[in-house]
Amino acid sequence: MSIPTLIIGGYLGAGKTSLVNQMLRSANGLRIAVLVNDFGDLNIDADLIQGQDGDLLSLAGGCVCCSFGSDLVAALMQMAARQPRVDLVLIETSGVAVPGAVARSVRLVAGLRLQAIVGLLDAETCQARSQDRYVGDLILQQLHEADVLLLNKVDLVSEAALAACLQWLASVRPTAWVWPCQQADFSLEFLLEAARPIPDPVADPAADALATLDHWGGGERYRVPGAGHEAAFESAAWTLSAAQDPQQLCRTLEGQPSIVRAKGYFKDAAGRQWLLHKVGQRCELRESSLALGSDAVAGRLVVIALRGQMPQLMLA
Repeated sequence: MSIPTLIIGGYLGAGKTSLVNQMLRSANGLRIAVLVNDFGDLNIDADLIQGQDGDLLSLAGGCVCCSFGSDLVAALMQMAARQPRVDLVLIETSGVAVPGAVARSVRLVAGLRLQAIVGLLDAETCQARSQDRYVGDLILQQLHEADVLLLNKVDLVSEAALAACLQWLASVRPTAWVWPCQQADFSLEFLLEAARPIPDPVADPAADALATLDHWGGGERYRVPGAGHEAAFESAAWTLSAAQDPQQLCRTLEGQPSIVRAKGYFKDAAGRQWLLHKVGQRCELRESSLALGSDAVAGRLVVIALRGQMPQLMLA
């Protein structure tokens, strides 16, 4: 079985080091391999380090940290072949790195499976920096390549500023999960629940549209990006302003054979929170403890269907 791999990205000062340390502290027996450009950049908490041998740190609980320098693929191959086998690989990227390039390296290594790209954003500065003439394009690319966005340092902004930032993120990266936080305080269990596996594009050729959609809203249709997919598929997305019946929503989606892929999250009438995934004719529901953020949004749903056969879903 392949080893799940998480890529941790984000601009300088967003909180990546705090997140990695928090994940190591909440590993709960999982053997984690952390890969980083340089140990000095990561700065793992001293009490987690049990020893060092060259470019390898031995950490608490059977975890390890490896400095890969300029040869990421070689380091990934070593982690994939390591005995005893690791349970999870974390790659902490440089603040000026492009996570998508790292993801391509992961896909080259047999025995590893890209779980997700997790991007950290500084709630106080991310929107302004995205418009900066020097680093704006980089920050927007980091944002667009993330599957899960952790909006960090929300305690440093007003409620109005936070609401505006969340609205901005929903407009520029609608298919990512967005979770506000303070001091990057997310457990590993939380991230593994939020960061569902990225489908194999060979097995599911429409799935990568979920990661590349640039715009969405209210059920409007958009051309699905990706080589060879434009003619076969189209996509639509909905912001859910009202609670949904989980079983009814699944039955609705399963009753539409033209839908090849869907994912979403929503609240039910009792306030419980759900994650939904549909591949082919199978719909999966999972109750979740994850906070959905804005009370004004009960959830979101993204659908990919055969071109010309997008159903008109009546969703409040």
